[in-house]
Amino acid sequence: MCFCFGKCQSQTQQATDKIKSSAVYTYATPSPDGTGKFYYGREIAQVMGAAGASWLERSERQQEENTAFAVNKMNLQDSDVVADVGAGTGYYTFKIAAKVPRGKVYAVDIQDEMLRLLRERKQKEKAANVIVVKGTDTTTNLPPDSIDLAIMVDVYHELQHPQEILQSLRQALTSKGKLLLIEYRGEDTVLAIKPLHKTTVAQLNKEMAVNGFTLSYQGEFLPIQHFLLYSKTKVVNP
Repeated sequence: MCFCFGKCQSQTQQATDKIKSSAVYTYATPSPDGTGKFYYGREIAQVMGAAGASWLERSERQQEENTAFAVNKMNLQDSDVVADVGAGTGYYTFKIAAKVPRGKVYAVDIQDEMLRLLRERKQKEKAANVIVVKGTDTTTNLPPDSIDLAIMVDVYHELQHPQEILQSLRQALTSKGKLLLIEYRGEDTVLAIKPLHKTTVAQLNKEMAVNGFTLSYQGEFLPIQHFLLYSKTKVVNP
C-alpha cells in the first residue's frame, strides 16, 4: 500500500513525461565523436568541453569564418534582446553586446567553467548589458516572451536534447522573434570538420519544422558555414 498520495502521483507523472520525451530519440552504437543518440536520423555529436575554449578564441577564427560579417548580417537594433545559446567563452556574446547598447545579451551555457569565463570577461569588459545564464540539457532558463533573436553558433549539432531546447527557445522568443543557426556545411564533403559537427540545410529544416520553426532566410555568404534564420510557426506535434 502506498501512503505518499500526491507525491507518488507526481513521480508517476514525471516518469511518464520522461518516457514520452525520450520516445523521439533512437539509439545505436556510437560513431567516432558521436553519442549513439539520434534525432530524426541525425546522430548527436559529443559536446566540446571547456578544454576547447582556446580553439573558440583562436586568432585565425575571423579569417576562417568571417565572424564580423556574420554579426553585421544579424541586422541588430540597438535595443534588441539577444540570447547566445551555448555561448562558450563569449566570442559572439560580447561582439553582439556592443551592437545593442540599449538592449541586452543573455549568455547561456551549461558548463560551469564556461560560465566562469563568461563572468570574468563580463567584468573585465564592463559589459553591463550581458547577463550570464546557466542552462541545462533540456532548458535555456530564459524568461518567456522576451527574446528578439536567439543564436546558436556551431552548437545545435551538440545539443543532447534538441527538441526540449527548441521548445524552450520557442517559449523565450517573442511572437516575431527569430532563431539563427550558424552551422558548418554538411553538404561540403571536403570541409575539414568532423562529420558529426557539420549539418545540412535539409536536415536542419526537418528538425526545425517539427518544432514550430520555418526557414525565413538562408545566407550562404560565410566561408564554411550556413547562416540560417528561422521564424516561429505553429508547432506540429514535436
